[in-house]
Amino acid sequence: MPLGRRVSKDVAELYEADRRLADEYEARVAAAGEAERVLRDAQGEGVPERELRELTVAFDKALTAALAAAEAAERVAMGPRTYATDKQDAKTRRTAEINARKAKARPAVRPWTDEVDRLRTAREVHRFGYRPRPEVLA
Repeated sequence: MPLGRRVSKDVAELYEADRRLADEYEARVAAAGEAERVLRDAQGEGVPERELRELTVAFDKALTAALAAAEAAERVAMGPRTYATDKQDAKTRRTAEINARKAKARPAVRPWTDEVDRLRTAREVHRFGYRPRPEVLA
C-alpha cells in the first residue's frame, strides 16, 4: 500500500505532463539562447527587414517555449496537491489554490519562481523593445 495522499487520475495526468515538459527546460532555454544569438547577429549585419521580423518572431516563440517549461517545473516543484481541474468542486479547487500559494514560499520552489519571472520579463522586454517596422505594401 503506497504511503502519502492519493491524487485523482486527472491531477496525476496533469502532473505527469508537467514533469515531461519540465524535463525539456534546459533544451528550451538553450534554443532560446541560440535564437537570440542569431537575431543579434542579424541585427548587426543589417539583414533585410523581412528576415529580421522572422528572426524576431522565432526568438519570441523560443522564449515562450522556455517560459512554459519553467512554469511546468515550478508546478512540479510545488507538488500534485496544488493542481486543480474544472471537474473538481469549488472547495477542492480553492484548497489547491491555497496549497499553491503556500508552496511558492518553500525554498525548493523559489528558484523556479524567480526563473519564471526572469523569463517572463525577458519576453516582455523583447516584445516591447524589438518591434520591427511593418513592411510597406507596394
